[in-house]
Amino acid sequence: MIFRRKAKNDEAETTGGFFGDDEATAEETGAGTGAESGSGEPRGEGPFDSNEVDPAILTAEDRIDLGALVITGMPGMELRLQVDEATGDVQAVLLVLEDSALELRAFAAPKTSGIWAEVRREIAAEATRMGGTASETEGPFGTELVLVVPVEDPEGQIFSQTSRVIGIDGPRWLLRATVLGRAAVEPDAAPPMEQSLRNVVVVRGSEPMAPRESLALRLPAGAQPVDEEEA
Repeated sequence: MIFRRKAKNDEAETTGGFFGDDEATAEETGAGTGAESGSGEPRGEGPFDSNEVDPAILTAEDRIDLGALVITGMPGMELRLQVDEATGDVQAVLLVLEDSALELRAFAAPKTSGIWAEVRREIAAEATRMGGTASETEGPFGTELVLVVPVEDPEGQIFSQTSRVIGIDGPRWLLRATVLGRAAVEPDAAPPMEQSLRNVVVVRGSEPMAPRESLALRLPAGAQPVDEEEA
């Protein structure tokens, strides 16, 4: 695994764009239990809430503790973290395997209902505003979006980028995953990204948080961030 510090606007992370942090727009929610779920969508195969798994799983050797998210590494996979250089806060997790990637962000949600349906409409509207398209489809995690949006490369050339945006409502959290690269357009490349998503454990905590507030991420223990040129 390679741990890289990425500036917010670095090329590898510009795909985050309008998938970025949402403002908290609702009142704070109270503490709940791990059995509470914001939607009726089943999560029997993951991703899981920390209250739904054996605590020993969270500290297993193959697990990487990133604070609000605990992930499982795969052979050959790189872990990159998008870090706000002004604040030092980790904003997103990017798992990269060959020519595919999975971006992960976690947000607080109300105790009584999920927010993916609402967020999904907002993402689709933003894609349309940018001159792209957004199509809803049913995937292994429920309703997801397939986006095709114009993107400018470092040389100033414009090309279309396809991505899958998956949202999973859990107990007082929303896990948003964006599949990028070959896995977004070729079904045979998607299973490793989907399995990585299923292996995620969300550590929401019990503190009150405003809906859509980002759950805190951190560098893994013992990891030292390096610049792109040094990695």
